[in-house]
Amino acid sequence: MDKINNDQENLDLLIKINKGASSQRELSDELGFSLGKLNYCLKALKYKGLIKIKNFRNNKNKINYIYMLTPKGVSHKTKLALKFMQRKMKEYDELKNEVKNQKKK
Repeated sequence: MDKINNDQENLDLLIKINKGASSQRELSDELGFSLGKLNYCLKALKYKGLIKIKNFRNNKNKINYIYMLTPKGVSHKTKLALKFMQRKMKEYDELKNEVKNQKKK
């Protein structure tokens, strides 16, 4: 189950980055991650080549970093989304069969 939860967290983070979240604090709040966990996840995604992190320290708006998906990141996000949908479709089919079997009894 940890792999599934980790995949779900990575998918959620990649989706937020793709939508253009502006800061670590914003990402942290939206995802319900601590800043430490978020920082760890961002570094892991960068290490895997799924995101780019650009520094804008001289920006007057005080946005220090911008996060962008790489082409590899877009591909990975798509694969995670497909796995998520397949898992949910399987769960639906299992529940549907369970209800069908309950009605037969």
